[in-house]
Order: sequence, then C-alpha cells, then structure tokens
Amino acid sequence: MVDEVLAKSFEQIGADYDRYRPGFPPAAAELLAPGNVDAILDLGAGTGKFTELLTDRAAHVIAVEPSEAMLGILRTKLPRVETLLGTAESIPIADAAVDVVSVAQAFHWFDRAAACAEIARVLKPGGVLGLLWNHSDPTSRWDRAAHRIAHPAVGESDGTTTSAADELPGFDHVGATQLRWTERIRRVDYLKRWMTVSTFLVAGHDERNAMLAAIEAVLDSDPETQGREAFDLPIVTDVFVYRRT
Repeated sequence: MVDEVLAKSFEQIGADYDRYRPGFPPAAAELLAPGNVDAILDLGAGTGKFTELLTDRAAHVIAVEPSEAMLGILRTKLPRVETLLGTAESIPIADAAVDVVSVAQAFHWFDRAAACAEIARVLKPGGVLGLLWNHSDPTSRWDRAAHRIAHPAVGESDGTTTSAADELPGFDHVGATQLRWTERIRRVDYLKRWMTVSTFLVAGHDERNAMLAAIEAVLDSDPETQGREAFDLPIVTDVFVYRRT
C-alpha cells in the first residue's frame, strides 16, 4: 500500500529535487525508444530528470506530474515538452495516444492496478512501458551505509527495487537491464541530496539532524570519502521493459 504522507512529501521541493537528485544514463532512454517514435509520455515526470533524455527520441513528448511545483521547473527547463497536471491513476490524455510510457523513480508511489489500466489505455497496441529506478551500488560500502541510515527497512539488501514485477496486468514483461555508472559529486551536495528523500522530508527536526549526523560520520570514517570535498558515487539504474498486450 502506498504511504500517502511519503508520496506527497516531494510536492514542495521542486528546486532542491532538480538540483540535487541524480539524473539517468542516456542508455536507459535507448532501451525504451531505440528509434524515433511519434509520442512518448513521461509519467510522474517530476522536474524532468528523465524527460530531458526523451526529447530527441519522439516528435511529441508529454510530461504528466501531480506536483505543480515540480512541473513548473520542468516547463522552464524543457519548453518544447507538453506538460499536464495529473496522476498515474487518471492520465489526462486520449486513448492509444503514445508509443512509449516511461516511469522513472515513481512507480512505487502508484496504485498499481489502476495505474496499469490507465497506462495500457493511453498506449498504442504493442506500445512499450519502461519502469526505471536509480539505487545504490552494493559494492559501495559508504553509500550503502548511508542508505541503511535513511531507509532502515532496506536493511542489508542490495538496494534494488521490489516495485517492478515479471507480470503487470495488461502487459508482457520483455526484460530487465542493469546500467552501472558513476557520478562525481561534492560532499555538500551528497548531504543535500539526502534532504530531498521522503524519510528526511517527513521526519521531525531532531530525527532529521540525527540521520544527517550519522551519514556525515560514515563519510568521515570511510577511506573513499574521508577528508574529501568530492568523490565518485557509483549508481545502478534498473530498467524494466514491458509491452502492452
């Protein structure tokens, strides 16, 4: 079940989300639209972190997002993209209107059955659905330790999402790909990135400061980050591809 408080926690942090959250590797967009298509919908588009990789892959790119604050930033960055206020459970576009639907870092917030029905409705027959998530590289001890502080429920797992599935109603699973890449990031920006995460946004002042101090302690003690103003952050992007049945 979707935690509505966590889901809504992003709605007023558009500028910080856009500045501090990681983007996505271009290869992820290639997996969804290897050739140019007529129309792509980026659903739950946020500030356009993935949308920007789609603008050269379709004649018409549509971004649907429930947060006006985030959508406003996307409009400024990508003026050629059509932007619509809406949700995955009630997509404000016509039937069979797009060739590809992408959902980057958002599908776990959706009502799965209702969203799948709406996505199938707006996709052309045989159209592609792509679900994407960035997550911690399990080989990075210090970043995994920070994730365990911010997301205790993750525990000792490798950080991969459990929100994708081999079977989604109305879709055939085509395949899954892991893309490994590295981001050069300043320590101060890494810490500010955590302040855009849902568990930090809904936490009380003392709890938030305690989590931040614990992450700083990790950075101060790990040989890969100790005493450094910037470091290399390994990231894994999971891409799950489905086709409308």
